[in-house]
Amino acid sequence: CPGAAVPTVYLLEGHDVINAFAAGMSPSDAVIGVTEGAVRYLTRDELQGVVAHEFSHIFNGDMRLNIRLMGVLHGILLIGIIGYYLMRVMSGSRDSRGRDGSAFLMLGLGLMVIGFMGTFFGQWIKAVVNRQREYLADASAVQFTRNPEGIAGALKKIGGLPNGAAIESPAAPEYSHAYFASGVSSFLMTIFASHPPLNKRIKRVDPRWSGHFVTPKALDVETGTANSSTAAPKIEEKKFVTALVGDAFLAIDMMGQPGQAHLEHVRDLLSDIPATVITEAHDTQGAQSIVLALLADADPAIRAQQWNVLHSLDNSTIMTKTTQLVDAVRQLPRATWLPLIDLSIPALRTLSLPQYEQFKNAVMGFIKADKKLALFEWVLKQIIVRQLDMLHGIQKPATAVHSYLGAVKQPLEIVLSILAYSEQVNVEQAQVAFDAAKKAIGATAFKMVPRADITLKNLSEAMEELAKVKPLLKSRILKACVWCVSSDNEVTIAEMEILRAIAATLDVPLPPILPEGMLNKV
Repeated sequence: CPGAAVPTVYLLEGHDVINAFAAGMSPSDAVIGVTEGAVRYLTRDELQGVVAHEFSHIFNGDMRLNIRLMGVLHGILLIGIIGYYLMRVMSGSRDSRGRDGSAFLMLGLGLMVIGFMGTFFGQWIKAVVNRQREYLADASAVQFTRNPEGIAGALKKIGGLPNGAAIESPAAPEYSHAYFASGVSSFLMTIFASHPPLNKRIKRVDPRWSGHFVTPKALDVETGTANSSTAAPKIEEKKFVTALVGDAFLAIDMMGQPGQAHLEHVRDLLSDIPATVITEAHDTQGAQSIVLALLADADPAIRAQQWNVLHSLDNSTIMTKTTQLVDAVRQLPRATWLPLIDLSIPALRTLSLPQYEQFKNAVMGFIKADKKLALFEWVLKQIIVRQLDMLHGIQKPATAVHSYLGAVKQPLEIVLSILAYSEQVNVEQAQVAFDAAKKAIGATAFKMVPRADITLKNLSEAMEELAKVKPLLKSRILKACVWCVSSDNEVTIAEMEILRAIAATLDVPLPPILPEGMLNKV
């Protein structure tokens, strides 16, 4: 989906059932798992519906909610376990016949009642909440794919399989609420069911359903002859100007909810990227080379310094691929650079820690070669390096602590200032852009930071502080940024790239700003 980090997808081998799950604490570290049965039995459209359902869980914060619920419930259960062991120890002790012993026995009994009753009702509440989130995810899958038959077909095939969606694993019950369909069964299924009944889910997506499930047959994955239940709508060919001018505020309002126009726009951008480059983006070493090629400087002297950094990697494959790709990548339309980065991230996430550290050193070496603050270099660093740092535990996710603008006055002044300077000809015009932003959010005490005082380091530090704001404040910050870049009634590609980097740091998926001709299609 446009504006979101592409999650890594894993195949769960040995599970001949139809199921899937999403896991992670945020969109930047999310992964999706799909069973072997889903790949075997589902058509392309049905599999898209399943994956879109899991995307919804990522966008709507369900993963974080599920993990928190698991932690709270285990904490309540631990109270009961402590009470159980306290009673067990005291019942076998001679002191239990005394006054103090009886008190400890009663304390243990009380803890058991609190713990186990709390767990019972907690599990019931979790089940009720999760069933509603499943309905929301089904509806979102229809919104993302524009094809209700996809997810409905997958649910019908689950009902037609002998084992349905059951996951054969001792750990399956612990994470059953995160599956696409119920992966476990129990005698308390009606009370603690983590998913709504299949027939109710299908009826909401396909009201005309006859009530009969479908017995799936294995599809020919090699030829893909049965892998398309409905023909994909033909997208009219469009060519876009390189400067993205449009309603930036619409993109803010649709955070996490890309429309069909956004999807069509991204398809058109990807069509401008050669197939050979897209193939390299899916390869671990090719993805590294693409990132380094995007950072390659036009100045031969500076590029020579960057090649020296490559030589120090002692990796001839990356060196060769980077030199081969640099011309093709640098000649791509500027509007395709961010989509190309998004395509490369899944491959980069498979790097081991030593491989990533080597790649990171190369990226930072390329960035520092010209000893200047280049905004695209900062954008790329925020989108790629920050995300991979979190994946490898080098950097921890920010804890939300700031709930009002005054708490982030200084870092927001730096960010708005760099946005104001990004495309303005002189300081006076930059001041107009900055004033428009602070007026829009009522931050009258904010002052523009001189350009000379802004460095790559303090800009990154400012963004890390902004990452600590609470969710309700994030949209205000992004709207202030949009006011700043649109003060001249247009949003350029460079400005959109900065907005995207800011949104990525705030952990908010931001759809692309559409060209004016497509705004009426949202």
